[in-house]
Amino acid sequence: MIKTFFYIKKDKLNNKGELCIFAKIKLEGKSATLSTGRFISKERWDFTNKLKNTLKLNHEKNIRKSLDLIERKIEDTYYELSKTSHKVTVNDIKNKITGKSNDSNNSLDILKLFKMHNAYFKKKYEAGERSGASLQKYDRAKDLLANFINVKHQKTSFLIADIDNRFVYDLEAYLKYESTFKGKIGISHNSVVKYFQSFKTVCKFGIKRNLINQNPFLIYDEKLVIKDAVFLTKQELEKIEEKEFSTDRLNKVKDIFLFSCYTGYAPCDVEKLTKENLIEDNDNSLWIKTNRAKTNVKSNVPIIPPVKRIIDKYDHLDETLLPRISNQKINEYLKEIAILCGIDKKLCHYVARHTFATTVTLGNGLSIENVSKMMGHTRITMTQHYAKVLDINVKKDMDKLNEIYC
Repeated sequence: MIKTFFYIKKDKLNNKGELCIFAKIKLEGKSATLSTGRFISKERWDFTNKLKNTLKLNHEKNIRKSLDLIERKIEDTYYELSKTSHKVTVNDIKNKITGKSNDSNNSLDILKLFKMHNAYFKKKYEAGERSGASLQKYDRAKDLLANFINVKHQKTSFLIADIDNRFVYDLEAYLKYESTFKGKIGISHNSVVKYFQSFKTVCKFGIKRNLINQNPFLIYDEKLVIKDAVFLTKQELEKIEEKEFSTDRLNKVKDIFLFSCYTGYAPCDVEKLTKENLIEDNDNSLWIKTNRAKTNVKSNVPIIPPVKRIIDKYDHLDETLLPRISNQKINEYLKEIAILCGIDKKLCHYVARHTFATTVTLGNGLSIENVSKMMGHTRITMTQHYAKVLDINVKKDMDKLNEIYC
């Protein structure tokens, strides 16, 4: 239930030394204040018990009538807004009464801020500084948030200042157990955590531009549940290397997949590579030099013989280094390749990236620092997600101990 309280502010004086009377609106644990424009001395405010006693002075009677009208207007505004919105906030009421827009600092609509951020991010994508997949992720995050606000609050907008802990964790529950996408209900824990990372990033965008003062999503502190990444062993990699398929499409996907296994390039990076990305150094060694689409970090990868053979095979292509096939089709065909090669693992293009980090690099003694650079990571911890400690490395270290203690 909405309640209104009146109080005086000691730091708001008029030229007569009287204090300004303010109204505090309280609703569902939230409050907002607004000036009534009326003044009274502290002595008379206290003597009349905040104008609640029987008043004798006409001046004070007029103030009391004015305060009654303000209280009634607050209640009428609340009930008026309730007719068109399931969730009415104190800021909705205050802005309606004062005639202020919701675009003032700290009272910006979260969906409007999202649109501003995504428009800016789209420019970075068009300039080649960010990936299309990341842009798609932010657009999807905005749509999910808009659906939540519409379904749970029956509104088409929501002020950032009104986002509290309950809103945040109701949003988490909605995403995990109620949201629908392509007929599927609910989103996995890790995907929800990543969407909340997007919510935080958008608010950080607003803070940096002095559009808002706080990031209400910082209260959310759930972490990603790190699962063991699927990667191919040396023997499984050799199975695919040695297999010749009867269809051209499977052989092309095989080559693209092996290229990623030996370079660590993600699907969105592979499809953009051209001959201009091939660089020869002073030692006549070939490198692939580019910026990773996701992180925009420079990534230089030396070309080893298996990669060189694949590049030479498609030297006739004009626009790209390798055949261009959608990631969706690649993942579809990789399922066939796994079956035909007798590999009991769920193959997708990102398995190649994991294979590069484990079997191809760390498994052969490369340092995690160099692997991290080649994968275009900004932190070693990002590489550790992919690069699992292999038993063969543990055995090599233990062999050293055997030599010491034998």
